[in-house]
Amino acid sequence: MIGFYDYTVVLTYLSLLSAGAGILVSLSGMGHPYFGSFFLLFCGLCDAFDGKVARMKKDRTETGKNYGIEIDSLSDLLAFGALPACIGAALIRRSTALGSAFAASPNAWMATAVSFVLHAVLVLYILAAMIRLAYYNVTEQERQTKEAGERKYYLGLPVTSSALIFPTVLLLQYILPADITMFYVAAILLTAFLFLLRFQIKKPGLHGILVMVGIGAAEFVLLMLWKVISRWL
Repeated sequence: MIGFYDYTVVLTYLSLLSAGAGILVSLSGMGHPYFGSFFLLFCGLCDAFDGKVARMKKDRTETGKNYGIEIDSLSDLLAFGALPACIGAALIRRSTALGSAFAASPNAWMATAVSFVLHAVLVLYILAAMIRLAYYNVTEQERQTKEAGERKYYLGLPVTSSALIFPTVLLLQYILPADITMFYVAAILLTAFLFLLRFQIKKPGLHGILVMVGIGAAEFVLLMLWKVISRWL
């Protein structure tokens, strides 16, 4: 079979499988955005350690290294680009506030226009994520020809940050009595801009990664509690 199947790519494969499952779950039926966010958090967990696991193998071929780079970007586009957008689409579909506004609108075209704009924002977010990933890959290849070692700073917001940003936005439903769909779409738009803006962010070390994993675990628990509590209310 073509491809690589050693331990260096397992976490990337798991992230891709989680992203695919999250997309299907989010868009099934009337949509399940909160369940989709669990898969997004798992993608973030896999991404936090896939690079470190891959670098543990000392005898990787150049083809194996390049393969790992390619699948990492492809997986990230699905996990941190497409999945958050699908969670947003599920929120729009389930939104009672938007549904009431559309029903009350005397003009059907107005509801259609608003729905089009909201979904267009989600699609543009995926485009921004793709541009960010492609630009990072190209500049990283150029950097490695000039200097050794790992990159110390990111230029622009890394797409993997969506694994913490959007579950946090969903948690606002805990404290806000209003529908958070519009706030989520606004966060999607802002995050897309941050992907493309030129500013430096220090790349986290092991301690920073562990802190982010802890935040993700806390978000997972809180989202799970929200689902349990909302089912009983």
